[in-house]
Amino acid sequence: MSQVLDTPPPAPALPADPAELAARYGLTVSGARPSLPAYVRQLWARRHFITAFATAKLTAQYSQAKLGQVWQVATPLLNAAVYYFIFGELMGTSRGVPDYIPFLVTGVFVWTFTQSSIMAGTRAISGSLGIVRALHFPRAALPVSYALQQLQQLLFSMAALAVILLCVGVPVSASWLLAVPTLALQFMFNAGVAMIMARMGAKTPDIAQLMPFVLRTWMYVSGVMWSIDRILSSHHLPHAVLLALQCNPAAVYIDLMRFALIDSFHASQLPHHVWALAVGWALLAGVGGFIYFWKAEETYGRG
Repeated sequence: MSQVLDTPPPAPALPADPAELAARYGLTVSGARPSLPAYVRQLWARRHFITAFATAKLTAQYSQAKLGQVWQVATPLLNAAVYYFIFGELMGTSRGVPDYIPFLVTGVFVWTFTQSSIMAGTRAISGSLGIVRALHFPRAALPVSYALQQLQQLLFSMAALAVILLCVGVPVSASWLLAVPTLALQFMFNAGVAMIMARMGAKTPDIAQLMPFVLRTWMYVSGVMWSIDRILSSHHLPHAVLLALQCNPAAVYIDLMRFALIDSFHASQLPHHVWALAVGWALLAGVGGFIYFWKAEETYGRG
């Protein structure tokens, strides 16, 4: 007796193009970069995570020290004291600069905000590979949260600066309110540069070892310990050097903060169109850095 076997119908031919095959079954690339508007919406939706992450990092920063959060103010104050002794007294940069102590402390605090934001941003991805590989979220949240952490720390320092200003006889004035837009523009600038460095540091971790030397050089040409206006008026420097010193973004934000807080720091000591420079640097670094970071979104944590 013969047995008849039923043969199954032939399977449908699969398309040779992987993209067509993925479209047929509704498959998407894992970790694919979203569009820029969608990325902005994702980042905004995680604003509470960014704030909580920054606050947690700030709280844990000095958790092992006996003085705890006191170091948030003590560290920049000790730096200012060292700079005052070396530059103000030994090198004489304090001569001809009214209210040199608040002048110096303001410069140190504002510069530390930029320096720390950039250094933290450089390690934002390479130093957080565990969370990057474990969770799905817009990676820009990391450098932005580190910049926000430094802003929170600066606010503690600004409270100490206000006490110093009052102790040396600098009166409270309405110009102190200018510190708010200055800090907002500087935060946007710092976050943008932090995102640029985060992408570069994710690809080349050795950049984190080079950045302290770059930032130290940048600090020395930003008028933290000395008056740029006084140097420009007493030395015949090439026009390109003058323009670079005046348009230096770190110097722009430092001088704006000095103008806001110190009564003896006059508008004549500011470069021309200083607010336009401050806004321009904030937009260039903030928007440009965000787009630059977003373009490599799908590469972070891989390899």
